[in-house]
Amino acid sequence: MDRAELSAFLRTRRERLGPGTVGLPDSARRRTPGLRREEVALLAGMSADYYARLEQARGPRPSRQVLTSLARALRLTEDERDHLFRLAGEPAPERTAVSRHVRPGVLYLLDRLTDSAAMVLSELGDVLAWTPLCQALFVDFSALPVEQRNLYRMFFTGPAQVQRMAPEDRERAARAHAADLRAVAARRCHDPAVRALVGELLAASPLFARLWEEHDVAVRHQDRKRLVHPVVGELWLDCEVLLTPAQDQRLVLHTAPPGSESAEKLALLRVIGLQQLTPNMP
Repeated sequence: MDRAELSAFLRTRRERLGPGTVGLPDSARRRTPGLRREEVALLAGMSADYYARLEQARGPRPSRQVLTSLARALRLTEDERDHLFRLAGEPAPERTAVSRHVRPGVLYLLDRLTDSAAMVLSELGDVLAWTPLCQALFVDFSALPVEQRNLYRMFFTGPAQVQRMAPEDRERAARAHAADLRAVAARRCHDPAVRALVGELLAASPLFARLWEEHDVAVRHQDRKRLVHPVVGELWLDCEVLLTPAQDQRLVLHTAPPGSESAEKLALLRVIGLQQLTPNMP
């Protein structure tokens, strides 16, 4: 691990980003260029002290999970991400046809969707990035281990409160998830990761096992959902699914018609989410 080079690289990547470009409130009271260390830590889901020690070349060797979070927070390209890993003494992630690395352009778009509960998913349902409103609507993804940040696992094996689904709507949603995953499995029939996920869900969820045997196939592009949130209650939301050019990642947006009761509830959730996620800084 090259602490001095890692420190310099993190600092220069931080200084090239402004708060407005990553969806944070801008402030005129900035004595130095770029983001504050506290803001990078917030975006990466780590403590400000831990990040500060990394920039001061006195921190411990970061894990691969921490490096992945930093690459996302600092909007690194794949080449920059690989460089970050090598500076930390880790081999660069293998570049496969289906990448978990969210391209900076997609992240910049996500930063501007402040009034949408939006997330970026891998083709296998891994939650790779999200807006604060999405976190307030569903769950604090940053608090979950990486392997648990998966849409299919959360729905079929996670606690009911994470699903935010009315009981009478659960069957329809489960059927859509199973049909969507079968379409992925058909496209990637030789991928061991797909077989492992399907096998895990078959063993853990009788509901998934029953629906999987029906062999329904459907790629979701849009939907209308009823969600039940413990704070704001029932919401009716429009869901749009947009594919990246390589079709290995999806941008999923949950919105409500302007002026509707659900839109007002989303606006309230956005305020609550920002209050919980934004640190106190001078």
